[in-house]
Amino acid sequence: MARILFLDVDGTLVDYNNRLPESAVAAIRAARAAGHRVYLCTGRSKAEMPDLLWDIGVDGMVGGNGSYVEDAGEVVLHRTLTGEQCRALVSWLHQRGVEFYLETNNGLFASEGFEDAATPVMGLYSARKGKPAPEKASAGFHGMVFGGELHRDDVNKVSYLLSSYDDHRAAQEAFPGLQHGTWGGRGAEALFGDIGPCGITKAHAVDALLNHLQADRGDTIAFGDATVDVPMFQSCAVGVAMGNASDDLKAIATLITDDVEEHGLANAFHQLGLVGVGGQQG
Repeated sequence: MARILFLDVDGTLVDYNNRLPESAVAAIRAARAAGHRVYLCTGRSKAEMPDLLWDIGVDGMVGGNGSYVEDAGEVVLHRTLTGEQCRALVSWLHQRGVEFYLETNNGLFASEGFEDAATPVMGLYSARKGKPAPEKASAGFHGMVFGGELHRDDVNKVSYLLSSYDDHRAAQEAFPGLQHGTWGGRGAEALFGDIGPCGITKAHAVDALLNHLQADRGDTIAFGDATVDVPMFQSCAVGVAMGNASDDLKAIATLITDDVEEHGLANAFHQLGLVGVGGQQG
């Protein structure tokens, strides 16, 4: 039976230093050769997707945590902030003294002080994952642009540095009609906030793609590692949590596999019978 696979990227397909395990590439290619469809389902926008991910060979992507859906090169869904919403957000973030970047399919457009402010934050993010800190924050963001136009009408979502969790609460109060989230940690430990069009989640995007494909939800399998993947797990028939996943995601998972760096994705593909008969990776 052909399945539809939704793969989170960071912490699931690639490790926290953007390294892509060869075992994952081989497993995805084998699964597609067996007739399964594979979609990357990520918080990243299309501009953040380097060629090495597309070169694996996938059927499409869900980007911006659900604001963008693409199938075989066809745009199925694309929800962006309006130009007016973007201008209001940029003005509010500037007034609050918060550094940010605008996530679009054409690039990540950073605020004036983002590089300096985000470098120690990305160091903390890496340390939590047991990894060395990047020399510059931008090293962790494919497609980042400095000095670009910040008043735009093509923004999938805005990510901003949290000086404290109060920034997230204040954003919710200032923009109640938009979708708010955090990442880089749970609750008060979060490092970033994000803001996007109302009603956008990975679950919403899964629904849109299944409707486009006229496919059965019972054939879906989600793979993820973070709290933001909870809606995706809830909307798919099977949820596979990586060994490095957050506790809340593991709690609702159908299966818990190994860490991303320990062939977790490939091992799960084998365990679920997506790549034919074969043992786990070493």
